[in-house]
Amino acid sequence: MSQKIDELNHKIEQAKLGGGQKRIDKQHEKKKLTARERVEYFLDEGSFEEIGMFVTHRTTDFNMQDQVYYGDGVVTGFGTVDGRLVYVYAQDFTVFGGALSETHAEKICKVMDHAVKVGAPIIGLNDSGGARIQEGVRSLGGYADIFYRNVQASGVVPQISAIMGPCAGGAVYSPAMTDFTIMVENTSYMFVTGPNVVKTVTNEEVTAEELGGASAHSTKSGVTHLTALNDVECLENIKTLLSYMPQNNQEKPEKLEYRIQDEVRETLEDIVPENPNKPYDMHEVINGIIDEDSFFEIHKDYADNIIVGFSRIGGRSVGVVANQPMSLAGVLDVDASKKAARFVRFCDAFNIPLLVLVDVPGFLPGTDQEWNGIILNGAKLLYALSEATVPRISVITRKAYGGAYDVMNSKHIGADLNYAWPTSEIAVMGAKGASEIIFRKEIQAAEDPEIKLSEKEKEYADAFANPYKAAQRGFVDEVIMPKSTRRKLIKAFAMLENKEVLRPNRKHGNIPL
Repeated sequence: MSQKIDELNHKIEQAKLGGGQKRIDKQHEKKKLTARERVEYFLDEGSFEEIGMFVTHRTTDFNMQDQVYYGDGVVTGFGTVDGRLVYVYAQDFTVFGGALSETHAEKICKVMDHAVKVGAPIIGLNDSGGARIQEGVRSLGGYADIFYRNVQASGVVPQISAIMGPCAGGAVYSPAMTDFTIMVENTSYMFVTGPNVVKTVTNEEVTAEELGGASAHSTKSGVTHLTALNDVECLENIKTLLSYMPQNNQEKPEKLEYRIQDEVRETLEDIVPENPNKPYDMHEVINGIIDEDSFFEIHKDYADNIIVGFSRIGGRSVGVVANQPMSLAGVLDVDASKKAARFVRFCDAFNIPLLVLVDVPGFLPGTDQEWNGIILNGAKLLYALSEATVPRISVITRKAYGGAYDVMNSKHIGADLNYAWPTSEIAVMGAKGASEIIFRKEIQAAEDPEIKLSEKEKEYADAFANPYKAAQRGFVDEVIMPKSTRRKLIKAFAMLENKEVLRPNRKHGNIPL
């Protein structure tokens, strides 16, 4: 028996070495953790249970039978994060550069299937050179098997992808279909075709970092939701993300213990400037409303004219969507609409209530926006909020103009409660533009058109640039003092906790993609 045990221990040690100590050392030289080190750091100490440690590839082409490693380039299994069950796979760059084979894919599919069956999040730690070319179409089939499971798991269990090395070609589509993607700066990149192919086809000179590094995807494309300085920060970000989410779509996020105190926030009274055209930082409003230090921003460096992120209000996990007057006056454009729509749909899928903070002068005009589909993309946010059945509350802090007023979680598209600050202006458009249209003839006939425009602008503003017309109609439930906002929201979200909505019987809607 002892001989058999010794044999098992030997095989375990071999498996833990992956591609060998030299390759492990090379991984460390690049300031990267190995697959096993990542898993061990990420999960609660001693909680990891590995699945498929002794799996090997089945390929004999190109003398591959002479290169066999236990685990076949991916570590898979389950464990806990802060006591909560999660499934994880971590690609091992020390084995064939983490390249995906048929059996490598089978291991990933197995843990994904388990995760859906038991209702627990799936975490993928990607570090792979792509498909294992020695296996040809079998490797491509393996990718497709994973993609299919990404779709089946979507909206059922949270899926988070960390890009901790290369991720190219077909490999990029699995992270793209998961809920959140995090990239490590300077050591990771994602692209469909690499710099060499780009140069051949388009004659562009570009580096891997410029083409698909963390900076490019967090600021330009929006492919990645968060970036991290190193592997450790990346794994910590995943832990933080998980803390706001439930295990699956049948559960609600964990509510932290909270005792209502004096919730008046005097600082909220002085944030919105007297001048309606002067910007202010919506982060100050968010921080004045939420539980202290609980805001975790998503897509921080992409489409910064809108803010999205997770927070807690009275111990409850809440998704925040907010216009940002500091950037483009908080208008909705193509990127902002896509960013917010995606976030709203995640929150709705996993029973996370939504708070929408509104200061929006409209949609961004221009040929660039129209030709890039502002109509379709703006409709994505409209569709996402209209479809959402979680508790939805809006607070209008200042401007709510035109169609953008409708889109930003208005009462008309199903918001549960809509509050407005006394500084809010709910109208078809701003006073100046409206006056130029309504009183055009009077202004043109006046001795001094500028003075007449100013008079009519004030007349229009006094009549419409306030929240009271909307409140009279019931489109705003209450005009509130800014300092009372937090107290109102704590009570409102508690009241809406057991909200249920019966949906029409249909296969699915047709969102304007």
